[in-house]
Amino acid sequence: MSILAGIDCGTNSIRLLIAQQQEDGTLKDLVREMKVVRLGQDVDKTGRLAPEALERTFAAVEEYAQKIREYDVQKALFVATSASRDAENAADFVSGVKARLGIEPAVISGDQEAQFSFSGALSGVGSSLTGPLLVVDIGGGSTEFVRGTETAQSAISTDMGCVRVTERFLKDGRVEEAKEFINGLLDEADQVVDFSSINTLVGLAGSVTTITAYALGLEKYDPQRIDGTQLSPQDVIKACEGLRQASEEAKAQMGFMHPGRRDVIAAGALIWQLIVERLLAAREEAGQELNPVVTSEHDILDGITLAAAQLGQTPQ
Repeated sequence: MSILAGIDCGTNSIRLLIAQQQEDGTLKDLVREMKVVRLGQDVDKTGRLAPEALERTFAAVEEYAQKIREYDVQKALFVATSASRDAENAADFVSGVKARLGIEPAVISGDQEAQFSFSGALSGVGSSLTGPLLVVDIGGGSTEFVRGTETAQSAISTDMGCVRVTERFLKDGRVEEAKEFINGLLDEADQVVDFSSINTLVGLAGSVTTITAYALGLEKYDPQRIDGTQLSPQDVIKACEGLRQASEEAKAQMGFMHPGRRDVIAAGALIWQLIVERLLAAREEAGQELNPVVTSEHDILDGITLAAAQLGQTPQ
């Protein structure tokens, strides 16, 4: 059985999964780690990856490279997403990763990102859910929407994420402008994935899992409690409102929240709230109900690691 590794380098965090591929194709986790490096710091404003952001990211890559060697990983796939797609100096990032890890990162398209998110989500919770599903992955710089059942059928990547919305709007308290921006992108997403047709909404990534931890009243982050959680749309909206209104002092006391997420969780909560509200309204207009909203701890990182068997490189 192969030992595979996937690395997901996004706008806010870089994550590593080392897993053993089982005979049935599923993954057994050996290592799962996350570091908040904020690679996308000011990219929306400058169009470039900041030197200090690259330094933080390369330090994390060096640590991950050591673990990949320790576990004798046969194939690894390193995927870079929104920030490195947007940056003029993405080549500096690519060469720096290759020098430290021995493999070249794949700077993927938004559509590819969406496909990995869908396959990763379904690897954990998909078999028991009523389709059509809409898998939503809220990242730092972009949010992916993927509609499908057993496989992805339509997808769109939109340029909204918790870091981008924070830097562009919420740092200056421009909440109404942020809502207008998000709703405009939701109009575009609706044209592709048809919100009114969705039975079950599945949310992925750090903003959604943090909101779910808040809704569950957790004292510390517990992925086993969070994974597969089903909440009514109204409870999700209530949790989003609570986190959006929370003071910095209150957020610092929330044991489930990663310190690197405190300054961007209000934007993540705003994005998730508006998505849930739009789907709820679309279903009601169609005379249908929206099933409970599902949170998955399995996401694009799992999809990347699954794909490493075919697309991965051998680490040097």
